Amino acid sequence: MQLELYYFDSCPFCQKVTSVIEQLKIQDKIIMKNIHQNQEYAQALVQMNGGRQVPCLVIDGKPMLESADISQFLQSTFAS
Repeated sequence: MQLELYYFDSCPFCQKVTSVIEQLKIQDKIIMKNIHQNQEYAQALVQMNGGRQVPCLVIDGKPMLESADISQFLQSTFAS
């Protein structure tokens, strides 16, 4: 499973998701794409979703929006 997270640091919803990622210790399983540090990431996000809404977790090419949904997915997938 390939996971990519589009985010930026000052977004409180992104901070919730990155906190879950840290708690689960799965940083090595997710490609982190900060849209404020890389314009190509921002453009890819707009092309995929028609906007810049973050956080956006891309699971095998399919985007998932909403921090609560993303957090729940990560916990159900990776919590032991």
